[in-house]
Amino acid sequence: MLRHEFQPGRLIAGVFLTIAGIAYVGDAGGAWETQWFAVIPLVTAGLFLAGAVGTVAHAIRGRRTQIRERQVRADT
Repeated sequence: MLRHEFQPGRLIAGVFLTIAGIAYVGDAGGAWETQWFAVIPLVTAGLFLAGAVGTVAHAIRGRRTQIRERQVRADT
């Protein structure tokens, strides 16, 4: 199996969307009552947080790549 880089923004987006799905499944199953507009703030907050985390992770990855490239150039 090929390895891939960890993307925390996608993880957070997936968690929030899963929670929204669970809220609707619980409503459909009769376990509780979920208003149709209750999930909008949850999804919006999750996507905003995922975007912020993804931006920070991308910035950190970019700096690490630059540092590694400088070290390789210095070694040669």
